[in-house]
Amino acid sequence: IGIMKSGRHDLVLQDITGVANATHKNGALLKVIIETSLLTDEEKRSICGIVNTSGADFIKTSTGFAGGGATVDDIKLMREHCEPLVKIKASGGIRSLQTALDLIAVGADRLGTSSGAALVAECGGVHTPTNVAGD
Repeated sequence: IGIMKSGRHDLVLQDITGVANATHKNGALLKVIIETSLLTDEEKRSICGIVNTSGADFIKTSTGFAGGGATVDDIKLMREHCEPLVKIKASGGIRSLQTALDLIAVGADRLGTSSGAALVAECGGVHTPTNVAGD
């Protein structure tokens, strides 16, 4: 966060690229956590560009320890500025089915939530594309 805020995007790219290369050599995927609540929208756009170039596989909104969490606006911004191959994980503050669905609708590929069981229970009355046609 400090290096990103200092404007040393070259160092951020170098760091993430190095980790991505080592991670991929071992057959694993790399998820970059950006702590959206600590960044301006301009910094978020910049980090999306860095992640695109770095070879990372996922970009994630937050750890949950820095406050904030996933917002529709942040996921929308990230989807607009990340390449299609970069998957987005929304994490933090996802406590209702509607919030989860809203985040998915604007581009989240995965959700991180401690409310998973409650969200699944809440899904009982939701129609998905696989059962809307009367399956």
